[in-house]
Amino acid sequence: MPELSALGEAVQNSAFGLWAAQSSLAYPVANVLHLLGLVMLVGGIGVLDLRLAGFFWAIPVAPLSRALTPVALAGLALMLPTGAVMFAADAEALVMSGTFRWKLVLIALALANALAFRFRWQRRLENWEMEPPPLGRLMAATSILLWLGVAALGRWIAYS
Repeated sequence: MPELSALGEAVQNSAFGLWAAQSSLAYPVANVLHLLGLVMLVGGIGVLDLRLAGFFWAIPVAPLSRALTPVALAGLALMLPTGAVMFAADAEALVMSGTFRWKLVLIALALANALAFRFRWQRRLENWEMEPPPLGRLMAATSILLWLGVAALGRWIAYS
């Protein structure tokens, strides 16, 4: 995969990559903020997904979604630039890492699942209390598993 290797080298040797790798604060601050974003994303969407999957029946779905979806989206928005900093600092190794590539695949699947869920079920959340659709519950459970997989692979990168 010479193309990937060249891409990683170009990113890592760019001004941004050099700054990310050589700054005494860039990488550690990005790492902490990336973790905060992960907590916001998985915490927000995880609780909502658990409710959608069938837990916490006493909590109405629609207000919970209105409260937690912005938290999850803010977490995702925080993870994008911080992930870019961490990637740029070590791009040559990361582009060749199977663990990193699997993490990207799971992110894509999790985002596709989230978009599909929103398009399919968003207008029906008010009725979720009466008749939670089995496919919607499955998609919520899948979301939890995918985001936890992303988190696990992200941590696993350091050990692979």
